[in-house]
Amino acid sequence: MATEKTLIVVFGEVLFDCFPEGEEVLGGAPFNVAWNLQAFGDEPVFISRIGNDPRGQKVVSEMRQWEMNLSQLQVDATHPTGQVEVALLSGEPHYTITTDCAYDFIDYHEIKPMPEERIVYHGTLGLRNRVARHALVELTSSFGNSIFVDVNLRDPWWKEEEVFYWLDSARWVKLNVDELRRLGFSNENLEQAMKELQDRFDLEQVILTCGADGAMVVDDEGKLYQVQPESVTDVVDTVGAGDAFASVYLHGLVQDWPIQKTLENAQKFASQVIGLRGATTNDKDFYDTILNTFKE
Repeated sequence: MATEKTLIVVFGEVLFDCFPEGEEVLGGAPFNVAWNLQAFGDEPVFISRIGNDPRGQKVVSEMRQWEMNLSQLQVDATHPTGQVEVALLSGEPHYTITTDCAYDFIDYHEIKPMPEERIVYHGTLGLRNRVARHALVELTSSFGNSIFVDVNLRDPWWKEEEVFYWLDSARWVKLNVDELRRLGFSNENLEQAMKELQDRFDLEQVILTCGADGAMVVDDEGKLYQVQPESVTDVVDTVGAGDAFASVYLHGLVQDWPIQKTLENAQKFASQVIGLRGATTNDKDFYDTILNTFKE
């Protein structure tokens, strides 16, 4: 389906996860995905918006140091760079998300031309504002796009009808068990619930992450793929595990990996990321080690 030259466009939020001890970690699901893809050598284009403030300057500095493409990073003179307060309750992250951040105002008119044949990755949180929603609709209005939707249901920033709108245009959808249920697919048999979602939105693949139980994929022929995670003892936090999984899945798509290989490598990487504080690292050795395991 895709070639190694397929352009991956990542659209959505960049923000700082602010932990209780005062530590601030650069993040946001799309940013984390773009960061990981850059480490994998995929050279993604990241479309987002930052404030004209110290946090925004930090985003630019980190992206430049990581050799990421800055051409589609917009600067907002009015709204601040995104920020989220993270509380860890029983090891699980809980988020308080600041409103009216720069990423809510991604402006379609500031998006520079790109090739039409591309994979566009986006979540659902970064579309809570009509300005960003308009930008994505316009960006993906041509027929060359293959869209990967990463469902992120963050209360109160989602509406079922809006999520269904994005799923209608998707080729691949990733979500977790709780999100599958909250969207109304409540069949006790997870495989059947996934197939109901797939049929409703005519999806090529439904990718379901199941936490400690691993992950599952249903393809367009109704075949089920599964992976169980290896035992992990060094858990720092689970922030970014889903983003890690998504980034490897996208990498597998552009490398044309078989689904089972993609699923296993995505699960493997997610299991490594929960040993980090936050979702990413600037340690190139960490990524090189992961890349070597992909070759096995």
